[in-house]
Amino acid sequence: VQLVESGGGLVQPGGSLRLSCAASGFTFSRYEMNWYRQATGKERELVAFITSAGGSTKYADSVKGRFTISRDNAKNTVYLQMNSLKPEDTAVYYCNSRVFNRGYWGQGTQVTVSS
Repeated sequence: VQLVESGGGLVQPGGSLRLSCAASGFTFSRYEMNWYRQATGKERELVAFITSAGGSTKYADSVKGRFTISRDNAKNTVYLQMNSLKPEDTAVYYCNSRVFNRGYWGQGTQVTVSS
């Protein structure tokens, strides 16, 4: 199982970024996917969740209305569209899934929101 995030970077407050997570090594379309983030000195927190077929999503209260999780099962990829970014969104963002009864993580991608 491999999860590889991309798309992070430096963006000004109010800007947008789209993160991608490319999955391999398992039948992607059968598994729920999550995006987590971890800011310096803070615990890792769940940001967004999507069911295997993409029919249901959930979000942390802090990102509702600004972030959108989606997936393309034909491309084995899950996305996180982040709009109206705030400095408090600065963190390393991780892709996650529980596969074969074990949690797997990507290496993370840094998102920095600063003027």
